[in-house]
Amino acid sequence: MSEDDLEKLLRNTVQVISVEDLRERLEESERLKRPLRVKLGVDPTAPDLHLGHYVGLRKLREFQKFGHIIVFVIGDFTARIGDPSGRIETRKSLSEEDVKANAETYAKQVFKVLDREKMELRFNSEWLGKLSSYDIIRLTSNYTVARMLERDDFQKRFSEGRPISIHEFLYPLFQAYDSVAIRADIETGGTDQTFNLLVGREIQPVYGQKPQIVLTWPIIEGLDGVVKMSKSYGNYVALEDPPMEMYGKLMSIPDHLIIKYLTLLTDFSDQDIRRWGKEMENGYNPKLVKEILAIEIVSTFYSRDIALECKEEFNRIFSQRELPKEIPDFYLDSSYFNREVLLVDLLFVAGLVSSKSEARRLIRQRGVKLDGSIVEDPEIKVRLAPDTIIQVGKRKFLRLKSRA
Repeated sequence: MSEDDLEKLLRNTVQVISVEDLRERLEESERLKRPLRVKLGVDPTAPDLHLGHYVGLRKLREFQKFGHIIVFVIGDFTARIGDPSGRIETRKSLSEEDVKANAETYAKQVFKVLDREKMELRFNSEWLGKLSSYDIIRLTSNYTVARMLERDDFQKRFSEGRPISIHEFLYPLFQAYDSVAIRADIETGGTDQTFNLLVGREIQPVYGQKPQIVLTWPIIEGLDGVVKMSKSYGNYVALEDPPMEMYGKLMSIPDHLIIKYLTLLTDFSDQDIRRWGKEMENGYNPKLVKEILAIEIVSTFYSRDIALECKEEFNRIFSQRELPKEIPDFYLDSSYFNREVLLVDLLFVAGLVSSKSEARRLIRQRGVKLDGSIVEDPEIKVRLAPDTIIQVGKRKFLRLKSRA
């Protein structure tokens, strides 16, 4: 492994513990012709992988290109506990049905980025579900409560008198045991996972294994530009988002995130990214650089032709204030067109909102239009006509049709 190759693997990482250990492990791998086992664990807490995960998946793809094996661990067992990282209160447990459904979608989505021939897809219920009481006691006996309370989020909750459930202490230990079960050489994760990754590094020697190298990458902020991209916060771009929705979301990011997204989510050269950053500082329109970003990412998950169609459609709707070329039809019973209907009920029935309270909130925020006119009264009743066009937010449109 040359120093240039090592530099490629270190690019866009925040911390590697340690670089010297990584260099030695890579040299040993080359000498023994044994690929390293590089781990990423993700809990299926929601149906979608998103661009925050994509930052890490891109790094794993680089390890694949150098011939190493990626072990993608879907935490179907640990998701039932809930990762306490960054939480000020205990997570709610997920049902077994939700975890299973989400896990199935993860398995499909990860192959959008990684070469399935050079990876293992594992579910941690394979080994964690088989641990006996003795096994769990042995595992927990190798870590102290004092060490757990060094963790920032636990420490904060403890000092504020907020409850910490015993099962939350098990989470980092079970994640550590994942590394033992798959014999990880390297574990990767976002910077919010540093504590969990280090527990794995400390636990492996207890089971006669070399401690894994810990490699972390930056956390990207979500569409709000404030908190990390997260399924929990609803500020994410999913890998499964339809292309137009993906494009529109990326065009909505705050300007201060453009360079970070270009750096962590695309293969553009550092030279090009620096140039665009400099140009924006000198007055170049950030929207034009966002277009480059949005086209590149949509092209990655779909195609360049589709990305360019999205650009054209986006400009038609938002720059030229025109309607989309294609608007889905929504059929209503003819009785809806002969009487006044509460608009919030209609938005809910049509599936444009997840609840009537969301509908009222969007109306108050001037986010709902009927035939191009903004609606401001959340209690308004409307008399509908066939072919009425409803718009919710910037990207949701429906044309009402009468069901004969």
